[in-house]
Amino acid sequence: MPIDAHAVATLRYIRASMEAAGTVAVPGSAGIAMGIIGLLAAALASIPPFRSHWLVIWLLAAAIAALTGGVLMARQSFLQGFTLLGAPARKFVLCLAPGLFAGAVMTAVHWSAGNLHAIPGTWLLLYGCALIATSAPTTRIVGVLGGLFVMLSLLAFWLPASLHPLVLGAGFGGLHLVFGVLIGRKSHGSQI
Repeated sequence: MPIDAHAVATLRYIRASMEAAGTVAVPGSAGIAMGIIGLLAAALASIPPFRSHWLVIWLLAAAIAALTGGVLMARQSFLQGFTLLGAPARKFVLCLAPGLFAGAVMTAVHWSAGNLHAIPGTWLLLYGCALIATSAPTTRIVGVLGGLFVMLSLLAFWLPASLHPLVLGAGFGGLHLVFGVLIGRKSHGSQI
């Protein structure tokens, strides 16, 4: 084996190791769990007696999904020997937090102004932007997921409010579930 071929192989290994150390593993199980929670919220918010409480249902679902996803990501990091206090985790939080914070602020603004019809589109848009930003310390597939959330938000802004539970369920339920399965398959099922 020529020495230059060995050097190239060594450099590839070093580059792959450095890239892996600079990324956050997003387990497919987190997407699947968050998708199931989203589908349950959509189903619950679609039941006639609960339709007027859709905002509370979705806010509770968001909190439960965030906690569940966070725990599953922490578990995956622990299993891979990474620390949650390292640079990749900080990058992930710094990329995700602005979009989520903006979503919380805009939810309060829309709620106080009586613009409840604008909340689903705003959530989908800002969550999609947050996912696109987190694709830097994670993987490209997370950015694709974010782009689909952004496209779905445009649909939500255009559709009548009566269809918003369906659009929220398609995004926070369906998209999370499908991409959770895709991410799990990509990692050879080790994260499902």
